[in-house]
Amino acid sequence: MIKILIVEDEKPISDLILINLVDAGYNCTCAFDGFEAADILEKQSFDLVLLDIMLPNANGFELMNYIKPLGIPVIFITAMNTLDNKVKGLTMGAEDYIVKPFEIVELLARIQVVLRRYNKLASQLNYRDLTIDLDNKTVKKNDVLLDLTSKEFDLLVLLVRNVNITLFREKIYESIWEKEYYGDTRTLDLHIQRLRKKTGIEDYLKTIYKIGYRLESDNNEI
Repeated sequence: MIKILIVEDEKPISDLILINLVDAGYNCTCAFDGFEAADILEKQSFDLVLLDIMLPNANGFELMNYIKPLGIPVIFITAMNTLDNKVKGLTMGAEDYIVKPFEIVELLARIQVVLRRYNKLASQLNYRDLTIDLDNKTVKKNDVLLDLTSKEFDLLVLLVRNVNITLFREKIYESIWEKEYYGDTRTLDLHIQRLRKKTGIEDYLKTIYKIGYRLESDNNEI
């Protein structure tokens, strides 16, 4: 299920977004200030962040600098409707900029556009000679079915969805195993090693020293 973090300090607006996104089938978490959002992002992985700008403690622009290295797409939702703020938000790397007040149907449409752009809604992913069927949780290499465990499959999907982005070990671990990372890399490293051998992506799945892993593709083939 797609996971979305809603960062909005006005509870009525947060509740409105939450109710409608849950009804649309999304798994949502809410944060009401910048520090709380940063703490949540340290512990959980998300497919999208909906981000207000005028937040207590750390504002949306400051939080955007924290989110950007994580490779999570961001949509700003804000009352700050000046051209300068919109240009600043998009220049910082936001995928979209929605001005309050807004219609929920428009928000849902824009969310779908961003998720499609990041292949989050696709039923199939392709990477080089690999075909990943998200519905049936199968992987084929040149039409030959590979024998992957559930965790290996989830790990491959995470890497392909974030191709050419360096993923921190702790973020990978917490996303795949859904529990807090305590610094033990053996489980993750073993799965990476087996995934490399089973899929034949040894030359493209790079170890980033003391940081994590990055799946590379010269042509961004996803």
